[in-house]
Amino acid sequence: MKLKGSLKYISNYFCTTQFSSMADIDNLKEEIQQFKASSQEQLEAFRIKFISRKSVIGALFGKMKEVPNEEKKAFGQHINELKNLAQNKFQELITQVDAGSDGENESKVDLTLPSSFAPLGSSHPITIIRNEIIDIFSKIGFNVSEGPEIEDDWHNFTALNFPPNHPAREMQDTFFIEKNPDIALRTHTSSVQIRVMENEKPPIRTLSPGRVFRNEAISARAHCIFHQVEGLFIDKNVSFVDLKQTIYFFVKEMFGSNTKIRFRPSYFPFTEPSAEIDISCNICGGSGCNICKYSGWVEIAGSGMVDPNVLTSANIDPEEYTGFAFGMGMERMAMLKWQINDLRLFTENDVRFLEQFKSL
Repeated sequence: MKLKGSLKYISNYFCTTQFSSMADIDNLKEEIQQFKASSQEQLEAFRIKFISRKSVIGALFGKMKEVPNEEKKAFGQHINELKNLAQNKFQELITQVDAGSDGENESKVDLTLPSSFAPLGSSHPITIIRNEIIDIFSKIGFNVSEGPEIEDDWHNFTALNFPPNHPAREMQDTFFIEKNPDIALRTHTSSVQIRVMENEKPPIRTLSPGRVFRNEAISARAHCIFHQVEGLFIDKNVSFVDLKQTIYFFVKEMFGSNTKIRFRPSYFPFTEPSAEIDISCNICGGSGCNICKYSGWVEIAGSGMVDPNVLTSANIDPEEYTGFAFGMGMERMAMLKWQINDLRLFTENDVRFLEQFKSL
């Protein structure tokens, strides 16, 4: 049986039909019982005609006022029976239509096709290199410490032996948030090392990975936001030899046993003596490229023995303890590790670039 499901049709039906006898109810019962549905459209037509508020059964309830008083009870009972019949039939039809739909869908499924898997994302290369650096240093006893990205002058500069007139305090290097007192985005994770020394007693052997900020022009070799990891080792009788052996171990683990290493004398306010660490450029194989400035060498870290003034600022006796510190950029590590020639790729979020690290 096919029904028209539009409200216009139902309204016309009400206007042309007079419910004046029990025969009308009997006819509707038979229509409900004989009704069949094989689609959602037919199911909706049944609902509109027999279940909805404007259905023919609803119209019958409206006729109650026209029924003589002595017949109202019997008439009402018949309408309720009709209503229950329609609701039960509707649930039965829903089951039939759903079952028919399932069977129809099953017939369209090719069980011989291979399974389809949702595409998986990948870890960001900076996350991968961070975890690898931590894993390497954890083999020789370093743990991980973290600190705030918004720092005060004491932890970011003064406690690290920066003189009041040091150029790094000027706006060309640092993003200052407030002045007097100075509050700034940290320019290095050395500030975390000060916090560790203030709250722990030697021996201290810790790594401080994190995001840092410097007011620099963005290029293939530099960015205003990048990631550093800094290491600190404080104990009795620590020497520069310990620093060199630690760096040798890290470089060989990270870049392979054939990688060349060199230490160049340098200056940092918080270490004395100080040295910059270079490794042979594995992007160009030493022949020269824009990353190594065509020298065949790439700087990967700054390092040195912790200045006694820094130990004193952290209430550690420099007569009893010595130590070394080093800091390196994670982006630079990743560029050398995977021969990436543009640092800006790490922040552009190009999916084509990031998908290359799915297997790592």
